[in-house]
Amino acid sequence: MACTRCGRPACPECLRPAAVGQHCVDCLHRDSAQAPPVRSAVGTPVQARPTPRVTYALIAINVAVFAVTAAQAHSIADNQSSRLFYDWVLAPNLVAQGQWLRVLGGGFLHFGPLHLAVNMFALYILGRDTELVLGWRRYLAIYLTSLLGGAAAVMLLAQDSATAGASGAIYGLFGAMTVILLRLRQSPVQMLVLIAINLLISVSVPHISLWGHLGGLAAGTLATAGILFLPEWVKARTREAAWTIGWAAVAAVALVSMVLIVAAAVAMS
Repeated sequence: MACTRCGRPACPECLRPAAVGQHCVDCLHRDSAQAPPVRSAVGTPVQARPTPRVTYALIAINVAVFAVTAAQAHSIADNQSSRLFYDWVLAPNLVAQGQWLRVLGGGFLHFGPLHLAVNMFALYILGRDTELVLGWRRYLAIYLTSLLGGAAAVMLLAQDSATAGASGAIYGLFGAMTVILLRLRQSPVQMLVLIAINLLISVSVPHISLWGHLGGLAAGTLATAGILFLPEWVKARTREAAWTIGWAAVAAVALVSMVLIVAAAVAMS
């Protein structure tokens, strides 16, 4: 037996059915290497077995930070008494004194194991799909931009609070997934209901940062809309132009968030 493409003899186990005849594994490998990459509906290359590595890394970082705070506090339940927690928690009055690390650091702290578990479960469910659709770079940019948006809302509207948790970034992923569903022409009703339920919990349960959640939701929604819809609205003619416009939109949302944070800090100082 032989390959109908290259003509080389091959055993039956080494031949694969093709549109015309049968091809050897070498020809099949060569064809797959030359084929253009398969892309998702939003233009991201699709791998055969995608692994949401950034989502796993973010979960690992959050768990590691929690472990450090628990070790410092000698308590899992009362980890907020640790030195790292004190140094990183988002306290607007301390940010106004120049402690800028709190703006991002607070997004990786959690009040106890239940807070951590709920947020990491939500990050796993939302993050893996968002990362698959957007690609890891844009996904990470949306996550961090949402974190900044949540911090900006806290700095402006909850200045007497001490805020911690990945919830602002996770709400940004809620918004991102809603925009993705709209881009794919699928109904976002279930996602909107889920957002509404979570916002209701934010209002009903004490010590939950409603403004942080809303800020993250707004930033994530706007940044993702900038990636998926803005290039079409401005009639980008090439894929490269669409990517540039999308990245510019994400950068603009992040920049506005940072300007608001600085403005709030200056006003408080």
